[in-house]
Amino acid sequence: QVQLVESGGGLVQPGGSLELSCVGSESIFITMGWYRQAPGKERELVATITSSDYTNYGDSVKGRFTISRDNGKNTVYLHMNSLKPEDTAVYYCYGKSWAYKHYWGQGTQVTVSS
Repeated sequence: QVQLVESGGGLVQPGGSLELSCVGSESIFITMGWYRQAPGKERELVATITSSDYTNYGDSVKGRFTISRDNGKNTVYLHMNSLKPEDTAVYYCYGKSWAYKHYWGQGTQVTVSS
């Protein structure tokens, strides 16, 4: 069974930084990335990256967040800077396989608060 396992969530103060990691159990993903969902809101795009390093960011995180991946380790990273309280959400790792199947991690909580 294909799995995506996130790590790195937690509590951080406004203006701070945090890095999330997600490891895929198999080397099958053409695209990996992150989505987030805040209470009472729909899940939204944070950032995605393809196997050839093409990136796409949600408007609310452009210039503050950076996505990267290590294909050899089946791992995608999300480095988050200048965090704001409105970045508080459950962050989900996402993967699209070469067979165009979609996979999700279990989610990791990020809370930005003083």
